[in-house]
Amino acid sequence: MAEPWRDRARRAVEWNWRLRSAGDPRPHYVICGKDALAYYVARAMLESELPTGGARVTVVVPERYRSNGPDVAALRGVRVVRSDRLDVATFEAAGLAGAAGLALLHQDDVGNLHAALCAQAVDQRVRQVLRMFNGTLADGVRKLLKASVEVLSDAEMAAPAFVAAALGEVDPSSFQHRDKTLRVARRADVRPQDVVCALAHLTEAQGVELLPAEQAGADLVLAEATGQPPGTEVAARRLVRARRRRRPVAVLLGAVRGFATRKIGVAVMLVLAVIAVLGALISRTEGASPLEALYLTLVTTLSGADPDTTKPAGAQIMQVVLNLAGLALIPLITAVVVDGIVNARLALHTGQLQPARVGHVVLIGLGNVGTRVMAQLREYDVEVVAIDKDPEPRGAALARQLEVPLIVGDAALPETLVAASVADCQALVVASTDDVANLEAALAARDLRGDLRVVLRFFDGDFAERVEETFALGVSRSVSYLAAPAFIGALTERAVITTIPVDRHALPVAEVPVAAGSELDGRPLDMVNRDGQVRLIARTPAGGGRTIWWKDLDPRQVIFAGDRLTVVARRRGLDWLTRQCAPPAPGKTPMPQGNAGSTPRPVPTPAAPARPAGPASVPGGQQVSPPGPSDREVAASAPGAAHPVSPPRSPTAGAVPSPQSADGGHWPMEPDDDTGVRDEPDASAARSG
Repeated sequence: MAEPWRDRARRAVEWNWRLRSAGDPRPHYVICGKDALAYYVARAMLESELPTGGARVTVVVPERYRSNGPDVAALRGVRVVRSDRLDVATFEAAGLAGAAGLALLHQDDVGNLHAALCAQAVDQRVRQVLRMFNGTLADGVRKLLKASVEVLSDAEMAAPAFVAAALGEVDPSSFQHRDKTLRVARRADVRPQDVVCALAHLTEAQGVELLPAEQAGADLVLAEATGQPPGTEVAARRLVRARRRRRPVAVLLGAVRGFATRKIGVAVMLVLAVIAVLGALISRTEGASPLEALYLTLVTTLSGADPDTTKPAGAQIMQVVLNLAGLALIPLITAVVVDGIVNARLALHTGQLQPARVGHVVLIGLGNVGTRVMAQLREYDVEVVAIDKDPEPRGAALARQLEVPLIVGDAALPETLVAASVADCQALVVASTDDVANLEAALAARDLRGDLRVVLRFFDGDFAERVEETFALGVSRSVSYLAAPAFIGALTERAVITTIPVDRHALPVAEVPVAAGSELDGRPLDMVNRDGQVRLIARTPAGGGRTIWWKDLDPRQVIFAGDRLTVVARRRGLDWLTRQCAPPAPGKTPMPQGNAGSTPRPVPTPAAPARPAGPASVPGGQQVSPPGPSDREVAASAPGAAHPVSPPRSPTAGAVPSPQSADGGHWPMEPDDDTGVRDEPDASAARSG
């Protein structure tokens, strides 16, 4: 069972922002992995700007390994420990004792479990984040380990993006938080009153603009779910209805073509043509009716006829030829039957014998990601045909259970794609782990059908960008990049609720607690929103009060210590908000609310049922005036208002600067580096086409 958000937020304050006994105030994280997911997590931890000055990262990689994507050991600033075994000695060498978190990101479920048990023997307090594909094993791990643990599946998190791209819809991301269910949708598909915030503005000239300032013009929005099915489900239903209107004649001809080899079929057709011609000549010579001629021809061909020397010479010659044709036809019929049975058995075993299909989805590669994509498509009742080089890939058992035909062969060969009816499919999803094979399969499929929708998965991000620009093959997806924010949030206990994929970007939805004495303590809510970086969608008051959603949020409301802010943000924007909500650095006196050097200014309350008078004590000795009688009370900045806002305070020496400059403008932030597209291999799909 997932840890409650409130407990996770409390642990984040108590665990991640405390000083380490080693003397280095920066938290230490150990990351075990060699692929793109480990690279993204390690890079994000190095670039994170925590109140203590960042993080120390130790990466454990095998002695010798081949990296198809970015190399995590090549990151500057990481300490590299090389070991082929994740045992107690390795973790002691990596300095796991006293670390803030451990990420086990290899694609071996059992190996990760063994490593987690060894890590528990070194330090039972360390927080562990495991990468696992097997859901049953993941549930057992949560109960088995005594330490705090999160078990995540990158394939499960990334599969909806592949499914949505295959069906030509936006990602059907939906999540439940507090008392509401939110989903991603096109603005035209939802009512204006259900729109929570704008996510992206899509333009051909400028590309994707995330969290735009212009809310009304955004194409992609986060909306409240009101019972209307998402676009992906509607598209899937449309496919199911179209599938019922199949072409029976084409299906029959396809079955006949696959029954025998081409050479035997040509021989049978030639013998039948000779028999038909001779039958017509007999009918004309003897003056018989068509039915009588057919009878004479069949009897003469199949059983022979008694010799009759009184017949004309021409009739005798035709009779001999018919007998010879009959002798040839009987072995050919036997060969057709035997060859058809043998070919059918072989074709059924390899998946090559398939009826003609229309409107289905062809999936190449049944590794971790391909298996999840297949399962979600079948949940929508969309017909799927799978292709894999391995006769028994990871998803073979599930494919048999879901009655999904598996074609064993090279997806780059035209005959394999023809057997899967690629020319008539809805989309081609290439989810294998070989970049060259993926590109070959996509190009071969485009040769069969020029307007085919192709969804590609690449290892190398630069290669993916160039292929997409040069060949215009379709959409490229990165499993690692889509899943990395969730792993980072679990490792740092940021309470990342979900990750929303937008084109080649990922927007985490997180709940951030406000610590006493932080930069945002006592500031208005308007200080949270930052165009292109952070968008506030909900606020939960301190003490577990009723969550105030976007409809009721007033930008003049004051933030108090203990509040929890739910935001949609980019990675760098979430780092900024985490710093603003963090407690002050140890040894520094929190700046009082108001101008620099002034005494705290209480927020007056109107004449209404008031809360108990007197300042409330918070950790650190600072006294903060209590909020007004209700969560809707605001602090107005206009002169003479009933609830004035304290003027901006001057930053103290060494403190993080305020998010707003003296002239009212936002202070600049570093550009967000979250546009790369890379991917990681599936261990079981290394041979997939």
